[in-house]
Amino acid sequence: MRIGIGIDVHPFAEGRELVIGGVHIPGHKGLDGHSDADVLLHAVSDALLGAAALGDIGLHFPNTSQEFKDIDSMILLKQVRKLLEQHGYQIVNIDTMLLLEEPKIAPYITEMRKNIARCLGIETGAVSVKATTNEKLGYIGRVEGAAAHAVCIIRQA
Repeated sequence: MRIGIGIDVHPFAEGRELVIGGVHIPGHKGLDGHSDADVLLHAVSDALLGAAALGDIGLHFPNTSQEFKDIDSMILLKQVRKLLEQHGYQIVNIDTMLLLEEPKIAPYITEMRKNIARCLGIETGAVSVKATTNEKLGYIGRVEGAAAHAVCIIRQA
């Protein structure tokens, strides 16, 4: 068994669509980044890569590459799955925490869990997505950005 942790942060930006966990969330500024800036999927990707000691998403999908400009992070997560499979790993479970003041995430959590599970070829019951505010403290509390933390367990297949 191997454990990984991933953390990602992105600022909010005008003119961007908000995508979290592969879900397009209407009515709010999006997150700024080279890809679609899906903070949750980036944290999950880093946790999985870290558990397998395969580096991080910046190593595999650099923000200096036009190939990954505005790319759907679901595509990146599928590529992470392939890397793990090529190295003989199987995903056991994933636990995540979103940190953002707004918008409210509860209505989207089920779809996020399903998206992550489908992308990784695991049961939805092996994926946890939770969300909390920052009690109006710091950049998250001022609604300047969002963060996500992810922890995973993988094992040799």
